[in-house]
Amino acid sequence: MSFPTTPQGWAIRLTQLISAVHQAHGLPRFPIDVATVAKDFSRQVFPDAPITMVEGTALSKGVEGMLLPHPNGSGEWGIVYNDAIRSPGRRNFTLAHELGHYLLHRHAHPRGLQCSSRNMADWSAERGTIEAEANTFASYLLMPLDDFRAQIRGRDVDIDTMTELADRYAVSLTAAILKWLTITDKRAMIVVSKDGFIDWAWSSGPLIRSRIYYAARQTVIALPAGSLAAREVDADTGRHGVLHAPGVWLGTEPVREMTVFSPSNEMAISLLLYPDHAPSRWEMADLDEEASPDTYDRFMGGRAD
Repeated sequence: MSFPTTPQGWAIRLTQLISAVHQAHGLPRFPIDVATVAKDFSRQVFPDAPITMVEGTALSKGVEGMLLPHPNGSGEWGIVYNDAIRSPGRRNFTLAHELGHYLLHRHAHPRGLQCSSRNMADWSAERGTIEAEANTFASYLLMPLDDFRAQIRGRDVDIDTMTELADRYAVSLTAAILKWLTITDKRAMIVVSKDGFIDWAWSSGPLIRSRIYYAARQTVIALPAGSLAAREVDADTGRHGVLHAPGVWLGTEPVREMTVFSPSNEMAISLLLYPDHAPSRWEMADLDEEASPDTYDRFMGGRAD
């Protein structure tokens, strides 16, 4: 039997099997019971290296989950998640992430892998990191692309829509938003902030092409003072959102912000929606009182951007 070599390939292989089993037994298609899938699939396909343990345990703060070989050298593997994680969606995604490591990376990492919350936010597939690959696998397994597209077709994208998707697939709100950002043609961004500062952010492809993104991991960035996230507004105002005037968030355009706060208000998740069409180069030039000499020289010299 030949095995897939990509995160998407492995997710599609499992999705086909899960769909067949669910249809044969009249089971609901979603959400996916990752623990059962991990044990059953690994036992059938890799009988010499099955996953025999999937459970929660006490892990260090900041560690979301681990893939572990059995210490007796039997070839068995275990998946554990931090039982301090209260969100069922985060736990489910963590399990799928570790299953991705098992399928894709266990041979290169025979001592196992430990994954942090930062790893769970690494969706930069173009960098080819193993954490991004594990997240891609989890995303495609838990939120198959055909079903995800069907659920959002013709709908306005907002916090309520994303929450419905998170509930359908038993994933976190963050995972549902990130999934949408990887496939949308909209100019949008997720910003996760803690204690008044941007912890990390992720822009959709169209927004990146507009050169609008935060490099929050490389530098400390305070939340914009006028943002909902910084003002810690009430829950209803946050979920419904507001349309900010240009200049509150990055760029020179009005931005709609919708924000959800954690119960303790120590963390906020903001979904930013930019206008569908980016300002043209000429419109941008009109907004600048002084043209950049470098831009002017490139234009006059006939050099393409």
